[in-house]
Amino acid sequence: MCIKLSPTAQGNVTFHGLMNLSAHKWLTEWLRGLGRFTLLAAEAFRSLFAFKVTWRDLLYQMYFIGVKSQSVVLITGAFTGMVLAAQTYFQFHKVKMDTATLAVVGVSMCSELGPVLTGLMVAGRVGAAIAAEIGTMKVTEQIDALRTLATHPVDYLVVPRLLASHIVMPILTVEAIALGIGAGYVVGVQLLGIDPAYSWYNMLRYTATEDLVMGLIKAFIYGGIVAIIGCYKGMNCGEGAEGVGHATTEAVVYSSITILVTNFFLTLTLGKILHTL
Repeated sequence: MCIKLSPTAQGNVTFHGLMNLSAHKWLTEWLRGLGRFTLLAAEAFRSLFAFKVTWRDLLYQMYFIGVKSQSVVLITGAFTGMVLAAQTYFQFHKVKMDTATLAVVGVSMCSELGPVLTGLMVAGRVGAAIAAEIGTMKVTEQIDALRTLATHPVDYLVVPRLLASHIVMPILTVEAIALGIGAGYVVGVQLLGIDPAYSWYNMLRYTATEDLVMGLIKAFIYGGIVAIIGCYKGMNCGEGAEGVGHATTEAVVYSSITILVTNFFLTLTLGKILHTL
């Protein structure tokens, strides 16, 4: 017995079939990408612990990732501390808690805003540069040339960038934290008229060592995230200038989203671990 479907029903069946096929294709590609990323990360960290890196490459990457990122990180940290101090003062002034303003700035900059904003700024500047550089090397077959010269691309391209990011990110975060707290202090005392002695005293009293340790641990992890995602996108980019452009954009977007998602779980985990020691 043959059942004849109406044109509308046939269109619905075709639409649902295409949707299922598209979802299956997307899931398959996502799982393949996750597998490639996991293999690259495992190989990179294995080489990292074996310290298969030259000092020259490491120092150059520390200069490129750390020194050249200082300006954007310091500007971000300074104005974040200033805005946070002003907004906190406007709310605390209603309940006569003006001198607690800098304490909020200190805790927020050390444990949250300092490492997160530093990670996002470095992801925007360094993550894009890493993906574009390695992607261009892949498109022009320079990575294949490295293999013919018996040079492992992971050891030569990925490990120096990964190790340099792990080293310089905590340093950049400390600079952003210090400048953010200093800028917040200047705004609170000079512009908003908060008592300087009590403001500084409360900041030292309520900003614990655990807050700074949490920020440094986060910065260390975020450095690895930015470097490994940038390298992965570069080494797996598409063909031509369009492929390099897509890889650069995806490196920044994926690094930023990963940092924000990871920050939530790190805050819960490190908060319980550090404040119970």
